Amino acid sequence: MDEHQVALIAETDRRGDPTLLQIAPEQAPFMTMLTRAIGARDAIELGTFTGLSALAVAQGLPEDGTIICCDMSEEWTDIGKGFWEAAGVAHKIDLRIGPALDTLRALANEEAFDLAFIDADKENYPNYYERCLTLLRPGGLILVDNVLWGGRVADPAEQDESTRTIRALTRQMHADERIEFSLLPVGDGLSLAVKR
Repeated sequence: MDEHQVALIAETDRRGDPTLLQIAPEQAPFMTMLTRAIGARDAIELGTFTGLSALAVAQGLPEDGTIICCDMSEEWTDIGKGFWEAAGVAHKIDLRIGPALDTLRALANEEAFDLAFIDADKENYPNYYERCLTLLRPGGLILVDNVLWGGRVADPAEQDESTRTIRALTRQMHADERIEFSLLPVGDGLSLAVKR
């Protein structure tokens, strides 16, 4: 993990309880490595919060790469901007404030993206997944965060909408012949899907 990721984690932690929305610290260098490993140039992220995942992906992109970041909160995303600048990657980050589905629907129906990271409202995970799959090039990678959901997905007594949605999407992805699928116990669970 580099100094900019460490500093942003510390600043987010200083802010208190909402830090639960941040990716796990070990995910940041892993996401940078994955971005580089697949040679990603164009990425999209749904759910930016204070910008650690955006920073991690941007650090893995080439100088002319771009990550479109979708979030609803200027208050939280503003925290990350100074860290993006300090890391020298702010020019790669295209932040769009508003409903992520609106942003996704406004993008042309082209297989233009190399990487997609889904970490927003859980109830929309299936919609995000389908739209990202449409926008991803063959060989591109979708990452879906929080798929272990603090262990709640394994507890049949947990039947809230978010838990049920995550369970259903994981089953769908496992059976989806359009992708190669893996689920890693990194952070709160990270699903990886490579588009065939």
